[in-house]
Amino acid sequence: MNDRNLLQVGIIGTVVVALRCFTPILVILLGVVGLSAPGGWLDYVLLPALAMFIGSTAYALWRRQRTI
Repeated sequence: MNDRNLLQVGIIGTVVVALRCFTPILVILLGVVGLSAPGGWLDYVLLPALAMFIGSTAYALWRRQRTI
């Protein structure tokens, strides 16, 4: 995977997961479908995913800076 693709995946993933973590979009959608019970467990999945995407973005930026 080249630096540009890695950076794009990192930024898009970070934005998507941050929207899911910090806004009640996912909880509302799960409530509409009747699956709001696992809403409390979402932080155990979304927060590590957010950390992973932020890390991949930082790594891509570091690689890009190093090659310039």
